[in-house]
Amino acid sequence: MMTKICLILFFLIVSASSAQQTFIQNVTARDITELNGYWKIIIDPYENGFFNYRYQESPNGYFKNESPKTKSDLIEYDFDSSDSLLVPGDWNTQKESLFFYEGTVWYKKSFNFSPKKDKRIFINIGAANYNSVVYFNGDKVGSHTGGFTPFAFEVTDKIDEDENFAVIKVDNKRVRQGVPTLNTDWWNYGGITRDVYLVETPPTFIRDYFIQLKPYSTNIIEGWIQLDGVDLNKSVTLSIPELNINEIITPANNGLAKFSLKSNPVLWEPNNPYLYDISIRSLSDTVKDMIAFRSIKTNGTDILLNNKPIFLKGISIHEESPITHGRASSIEDALKTLEWVKELGCNFIRLAHYPHNENIIRQAEKMGILVWSEIPVYWTILWDNIETYRNAEHQLMEMISRDKNRANIIIWSVANETPRGEERLAFLTSLIIKAKELDPTRLVSAATELTYEGNVVTLDDPLCDYLDVIGANEYIGWYSRTAEEAQLLEWKSNFNKPLIISEFGGGALYGLHGDKETRWTEEFQENIYINQIAMLKNIPFLKGTTPWILFDFRSPRRPLPKIQDFYNRKGLISTEGNKKKAFYILKNFYEEN
Repeated sequence: MMTKICLILFFLIVSASSAQQTFIQNVTARDITELNGYWKIIIDPYENGFFNYRYQESPNGYFKNESPKTKSDLIEYDFDSSDSLLVPGDWNTQKESLFFYEGTVWYKKSFNFSPKKDKRIFINIGAANYNSVVYFNGDKVGSHTGGFTPFAFEVTDKIDEDENFAVIKVDNKRVRQGVPTLNTDWWNYGGITRDVYLVETPPTFIRDYFIQLKPYSTNIIEGWIQLDGVDLNKSVTLSIPELNINEIITPANNGLAKFSLKSNPVLWEPNNPYLYDISIRSLSDTVKDMIAFRSIKTNGTDILLNNKPIFLKGISIHEESPITHGRASSIEDALKTLEWVKELGCNFIRLAHYPHNENIIRQAEKMGILVWSEIPVYWTILWDNIETYRNAEHQLMEMISRDKNRANIIIWSVANETPRGEERLAFLTSLIIKAKELDPTRLVSAATELTYEGNVVTLDDPLCDYLDVIGANEYIGWYSRTAEEAQLLEWKSNFNKPLIISEFGGGALYGLHGDKETRWTEEFQENIYINQIAMLKNIPFLKGTTPWILFDFRSPRRPLPKIQDFYNRKGLISTEGNKKKAFYILKNFYEEN
């Protein structure tokens, strides 16, 4: 126990003190110029555009975007005569030759831009997997690690009045000390996978804000607004016209303006996803958003939404496009996915195993769908590596920073299927402490694994002591036992807390039929769901499920020819959009409950 306490203290001491200062809240509500579209690329597996032959960082790498000045100059690259890739998008599904590629690709975009007078300029990348280095007009402006959260760098002093170019080095190589680590069960998509914008702001602007109900309250709106620039103690005004709120707030000298207001908003819930138009105004800047208000807490084994018990009828989802079958990013991807979610009868989605794009979260909020959001602390990472912890914590902070104003997110998840041990417990406990420090308005969970002894299943992972809601993955009928044995199990818990079965299910190839004993058939998968649902009805502390998974997704771990073909086939819907028999079993269960 003493060792675990010491490790927790160590992780907390080395943890980052605040969210990344290059983050800008609600970018699309700003004055933006889109840099999406085709970017020129150079594939660079040996990173010759970054290192010289002594493996030293070169001052004249590909990021300089140079051309020969004389006919004898030696320049061994040329973006303009090279291939192109669409941004946002992954390179794996755009180019057959890059399907399995892991390494560096250089992206270059040339554009004309005339900045407005007295404006600050930022380049904002919604996500790029996994390590990124960003250059603007030949100068390095910043770097970022992590494949699923946004980052921005100021380029005010780099911008030209007319012609400009941005170069981004993106490297998706898996590394043992990374988050995630080497081994995952999803595709390692490389590329600039979300939108790229130039953002213009005044010299002093509204960088960030947090507006939610006070924890355990339904009539106190509180939060903060962060200014960035000079003269940071000038007043800001928060307006919510429908609630007759027009509050003038004076920030501290660091630009942080805190507020707490009594009000009685209509509470957001799945059957009434009510959002309010809000406006934040400073002397030089205005940002608008749509904000909803709700309370979420637990009471014993119950989850209470707006002080009323709720059963979370959910499904797990990977960030793959149901349209292009690559990395999802568009509103169209989100709407198609959520159309299936609603058809299934869900009020809840688990976005596995990393933060998904903002489109699906915002669309889900409008449609009344609750969300579990997760960071990729997955399987067996380096629990005793301090840099690994810093990486995980930073991704947690960036996830919370981006999505803290989305009322439909009710659970932050810090891990999935991690092995028990003292170092792991200290690592994850430190992340839980950080999550609650950053955002006390939500619940914290993790997808744990179960202990079986005979026909008794026990929730006994020590991590559950620190979780608000216990998540548990189990694949009875697929990886262990038979489907029918699920109904014989007795469930016990060492914790007076709600349980979400965060994964269960089995694989099936759409259109492959046989009896219920034949693996890979729709009938085999259907039988798993029939018996699982019978079991679920006998777990008194069960308060939600997110079966694995809405639709088939790519995975390099799944090579079985003619069945998997590098797809995980546990989806209830095929890649072609066809619903398997198990889809209707789960749909009926949700409609009856």
